[in-house]
Amino acid sequence: MVTLAEVAQHAGVSASTVSYVLSGKRSISATTRQRVERSIRELGYHPNAGARALASSRSNVIALMVPLRTDMYVPVMMEIAIAVATTARTHGYDVLLLTGEEGPDAVRRVAGSGLADGMILMDVELDDERLPLLRESAQPAVLIGLPADTTGLTCVDLDFRATGALCVEHLAGLGHRDVAVIGEAPAVYERHTGFAERTLDGLRSAARETGLRLLHRPCEGGYDATAVTVARILDERPDTTGFVVQNEAAVEPLLALLRQQGRAVPEDISVVAVCPEQVAVQASVRLTSVSLPAQEMGRHAVEQLVAKLDGRGGDEVVLLPPELTVRASSGPAPVR
Repeated sequence: MVTLAEVAQHAGVSASTVSYVLSGKRSISATTRQRVERSIRELGYHPNAGARALASSRSNVIALMVPLRTDMYVPVMMEIAIAVATTARTHGYDVLLLTGEEGPDAVRRVAGSGLADGMILMDVELDDERLPLLRESAQPAVLIGLPADTTGLTCVDLDFRATGALCVEHLAGLGHRDVAVIGEAPAVYERHTGFAERTLDGLRSAARETGLRLLHRPCEGGYDATAVTVARILDERPDTTGFVVQNEAAVEPLLALLRQQGRAVPEDISVVAVCPEQVAVQASVRLTSVSLPAQEMGRHAVEQLVAKLDGRGGDEVVLLPPELTVRASSGPAPVR
């Protein structure tokens, strides 16, 4: 294990100079700083995390709270988590991953223990029970998601309301007048999860504005559950010519069911999905979709949190604009 004293000897400076280069607490000439940084790289020196935390009152750790629920699409959650971890490292932070469903208790534990300098929270509900503690705590935090009340909070998310509206406007522009939405699992709506509720709000608002009839049905996903949901939709609305799918686990079962029923996509039924781009392009019919910018959300969240930790950032809401990519699954409404 290389010590700070060995770095100082290698660079030909005092140990205190190396310490100042690492901490940034004093101005060091560019030439000296470069010499010290070169010695650090060549010797492979890593500051002791415990000593650094004691000296700076900082842990250089970000806590990431990711409740991994069975009704959520875990690959998207983990893609965001990986983006958080890789971006954090570029700023000199490690990530403490909390995957339990402890809610306020986890916020209280992290804020009161000094385990982390700041928190990033995912799977945000409209009236999330973690928010009162965040507002009371002095510890910086960023939400990946949008609650109903953003007062005193910093948030980043895809603009899911605009996403829902974009899907409806695309189908309405193609002449579709009866559209069904295959949504997330019922529990997602029961928790009033922000992204699902906001997408639904956007879908309904755009449907009213375009005169389109919209039917929304939650779905557990998987073949059997999707089959029941599709049968129910077509029984209630036999003139349905378009589907919007916000449920990755229902995408391929829906396409298979339509094939079995002799309904061609997009000649008889158009399908638009809100899903990761990988899901859209690897489906049996390449899907017209609004992709989920998981990496961008994770990167923005870390940058916002680091700015707050450095005293540069205030409370703000960043909504990433949705982009709809037209592929093979959507086309003009069939003439009845």
